[in-house]
Formats: sequence, structure tokens, C-alpha cells
Amino acid sequence: MNTNLNQPPQEAEDGEVSDARQFVTFLIGDDVFAVDMAPVQEIIRVPAVVRVPLAPSSLDGLSNLRGKVLPIISLRRIFGITDKSYDDSTRAIVIDMGQPLGFVVDRVASVINVEPEKIEDVAGIKSTINSDLLVGILKNVSGHSMVMVLDFNKIIANEFSGIESLIRSVAAQQLGMGDNADDDDELFDERQLVSFSVASQEYAVDIAHVQEIVQIPESIVHVPKADTHVLGIMNLRDRLLPLVSLRSLFHLPTQPLDERSRVVVVALHGMSVGVVTDSVSEVLRVPLEFIDPIPPLLAKDASLADITQICRLQQGKRIVSIISTENMFKHSAVAQAIQDTDQMIDQAAESDSSEPLDDDEEQMVVFHLAEGEFGVPIQSVQEIVRIPDELTHVPKAPAFIEGVINLRGAVLPVIDQRKRLGMPALERNDRQRIMVFSINGMRTGFIVDAVTEVLKVPKKSIEASPKLSLDQAQLLGRVANLELQKRMIQLIDPAYLLDQQDHKALADATA
Repeated sequence: MNTNLNQPPQEAEDGEVSDARQFVTFLIGDDVFAVDMAPVQEIIRVPAVVRVPLAPSSLDGLSNLRGKVLPIISLRRIFGITDKSYDDSTRAIVIDMGQPLGFVVDRVASVINVEPEKIEDVAGIKSTINSDLLVGILKNVSGHSMVMVLDFNKIIANEFSGIESLIRSVAAQQLGMGDNADDDDELFDERQLVSFSVASQEYAVDIAHVQEIVQIPESIVHVPKADTHVLGIMNLRDRLLPLVSLRSLFHLPTQPLDERSRVVVVALHGMSVGVVTDSVSEVLRVPLEFIDPIPPLLAKDASLADITQICRLQQGKRIVSIISTENMFKHSAVAQAIQDTDQMIDQAAESDSSEPLDDDEEQMVVFHLAEGEFGVPIQSVQEIVRIPDELTHVPKAPAFIEGVINLRGAVLPVIDQRKRLGMPALERNDRQRIMVFSINGMRTGFIVDAVTEVLKVPKKSIEASPKLSLDQAQLLGRVANLELQKRMIQLIDPAYLLDQQDHKALADATA
């Protein structure tokens, strides 16, 4: 049930406007409450939500209401009443408090008209609910001797204290996140690579050629008479992208695409091609001394022409084949696919010419924690590495420090992002990664559940996140609301991953 409550003032039978006020009455537990209908926008079923770390426990999460971010708040938790599962009667009352907020109630009773003489001040009235949260009492209405009228402004002020001043101080900053990453000196003796797996083998391409990494689309348009290497064409933000299967190109056994499969979008000479992989592993920062040209004997093999270099990691125990996108795009099958695609793109040239410029998009690395999706600006991520078998624990270090690792001769402190954000612990697994940031000049690694993709998000889809706590408002100040994809990605400002006190504790622990 969606109920629109923007109704005109009530008129008496003689045509004059009545002094009666309208209220929405609802139940929470055994108590009946009311709210003035003026700020109530609508009443909806409780929607699916995205959980928000560092927010008060009364916040269920963020939902999408017709393209707008709507916080959902539990009145039971605010009042200290035992939680109950939502059922067919549970509703969220959407109230405009400068921004829409949804308050979950057990059941909405009715919309009633109340004459002024039946509205009493709360002074001196005691109840199980703190009278500070009440704005009045309705007497003998709707079959009840007493109905408490809630003051939602006070509820929010008490539950989310300190937010009002924070909103003013960070509003300008949150409208557009600047690049907070430290401008470290460029390391010319290293090379950054995006690595991925195909048939249990590891490959990589230069990160300079990677535009983004996206999930496999629900539908792929097949190109008639195309070579088997060409899976087809996908629609990527209203532009056509040819998809090439590395399994087929490298004559490896076929395998159905699944939820781990990813499309690595690579660019060369003004065109884009989607390279389909089994899964994306990590972003590698490899010293040039560990990269060798492919052995001359193998280089003569035409089937290996796409692979030009070999990367030796972990004292040679881990071998990564580096693919030359230039050579791969010269492959006859790929060239033919691009030619076929160009003909299709010509038909949509006018619509493509209006595609947003790069200045209208933000590129971010998306990762998972618990059930939520989070993103950070791609320029803030120095690298992404696997978690080693063992982390060295530091005696007397703060609880949030998981340990330290040796990353190419330098000590890197590692923090479990779940612990940092107050989430349940997770047993170590192969999908977890360490994302490395530079915070106030200190390189720090944060463990996440999985790094899923590099994504370009239109700026028009990014908005300021509701300010629900001081830490949350600084760290998670924005949210990407991708309505068509039914995704809500909370954007992290890496500058606030550590506060000054934690930064000092981290420096002391790793000294």
C-alpha cells in the first residue's frame, strides 16, 4: 500500500475551513501514537535496504524510493522495544524533515480529524515513552482515551545527535569529493597490471589500457557468422561493446559464464573491446626487474603471439602472463568482430554522440563487505593484493590492526575493514583482498571481502548520503544510487578511514 497524504484542509459542512487538524495514527507494540499529517509524504511497505556501517542501530538502512535515497528507521529500536519480524501490516511512514525519512511502525491505524479542544499539552504527563519525545496528547479519539503525538524532530535530534552542525560544515565538501589521495612520487621502476584468471591460469594487462571492469550483462547480442572467439555485443551505457572470450581465443576448454565472470574493458586506438574472463584477481604493482620478455622459443609460436611478457612473483612460484592488447586486437577474429560492430554502431551514431563526457562520470573501485557494496575513487587505490598465508601480529597494537605484512621490502600495516566498520568477522577465504591506500603519507592496507569491478558512474547518480552519525557522515558521505540496476553503492572517502588518534597508534605499532 502506497498512500499519498498530501490532502487539502478539511472543510466544514457550511463550506468554511475547519480548525480540525489531521493526524496519522499507528501502533508500535501495544501503544498507539500519532503524527501530524502535514509533513507526512506517504505510507509505504517496508522496502529492501542497504545496511550502513557506523550508523546508529535504529537505522535499518538505505532504500531507493523512485530514484531518491530514503533512510529507513526503526521506531521500535528507538523506543527500546523488542524487535519483531516485518509482516504484511508493517509500514514505513515517510516524513519530510528537510530530507525524507522512513519510520517503521507495526501497523497504520487511520487518518483522523481532531478538533483543537481534544489536543492537550504533554506537561506533567508520564508514560513508558520519554515525554520529551512527545509534542501533545489526543484525548478520546478514534476509540482511544489517549493517543500520544510524537515529535519526530526531537527523535532525530536525540538519536542522531551532532549531525546538524556536521551537515553545515561538510555540505560543500560532500557535494563533490576531491582527490584526497596523496600525490606520491611516480614510481618509474614499477608497472601496474590488472590480473585475472582464465581456466585456472593467471593473466594480466597494463592498467593504462583498462577503462573499467564490469559484470557480465544479462543479455548478449550474438553477431551472425562471427568467429567463435566473439561472444557477441553488449550494451554498456547506451553504447555497443564487442565481447571477446579469452578461453576461446587461447583454445582453452569452454565454461558457462557465472556470477564471478567479469568483462575487462580495454581501449586501444580509440576503440573499446570487452575481454571476458573467469574472474578478476587484483591490481598488481610489479617492479620491472620481475618482468621478462617471453622466451624466444615460445615467441615463435603463433598461438602465443598475444602474450609478450612473463611476470615472476613470490620468488618465481607465481607466474603471470602479460597480454599485449595491441597484438590481441590484431587477431583476425577480433578485427572482424570490431568491423561488424562498427556497422551496428553507425546506426546508433547520433545517440552515441550524446554520451556523457568523462567529466560527467566518476571511476571507482567497487568492493563487497558483508551484504553491502562500497566504492572508492580509483585514483585513491594504490594497489590491490592477495592476503598472505600469515600476517605478523604486533604486540600491544590496537585491536583494529590485524597485523603487518612485508610488501616488496616495506612494512604494510593491515586493518580488517569489517572490524573497522563494526561488522561481523569473516573467516579468511580466497576471495578476500587487501586494498592499499596512502593516508596522510602512510601506506595502509584494508581487508575487504572481495573486489568486484572498476565502474564508471554518472555524477548525476551520485548524491550526498543521509547524515546519520559523525563517523558515517565523514567516511560514507556519498552514495551512488543506480536505480535501473537496483544497486546502491556507498562511497568511502579514504581520507577518513583513519582518524588522527588511530593514525598515531598505527604509526607507533609499525615503527
